[in-house]
Amino acid sequence: MANKEASVAEMTELFRSSTAVLLTEYRGLTVAQLKELRKSISGHATYAVVKNTLTKIAANAAGISSFDEELVGPSAIAFVHGDPVTVAKAMRDFAKANPLLVVKGGYFDGNALTAAEVTKLADLESREVLLAKFAGAAKASLFGAAYLFNAPLAQAVRTVDALREKQDSAQ
Repeated sequence: MANKEASVAEMTELFRSSTAVLLTEYRGLTVAQLKELRKSISGHATYAVVKNTLTKIAANAAGISSFDEELVGPSAIAFVHGDPVTVAKAMRDFAKANPLLVVKGGYFDGNALTAAEVTKLADLESREVLLAKFAGAAKASLFGAAYLFNAPLAQAVRTVDALREKQDSAQ
């Protein structure tokens, strides 16, 4: 009994400390396939096979009730501690290659996610790509602003030079 209570307490803490949680069904996957999945997300998440009853208790203790109906059959959870988009992409890609992995839903930023919403999350670009695009857009805006400020000055210089040339040629 104490062992179960410790498991629930540990899992409750995982729910609370994770940036996102993805619930899956792994029925039919081999141990080698599960190991491959764990390895593919290890930089951003831990993937654990869970007992449904204990998981429901832990999730509810962490304030998450959205998994209550989904916790049936062989369940495993990815507790994300890094970039949720990267983990969702890895899960989606793994599920394409191994259709026995079914993403049932998730929890991210205080909201429950359906399986379709997890797929949409996977379709987003990673944080690094979005930051790079933002930096590129900001740089382009700065160059545009610099050109905009310099253009009237350059035009004024060209006009003064033309007037000078015209005046020199008239004399």
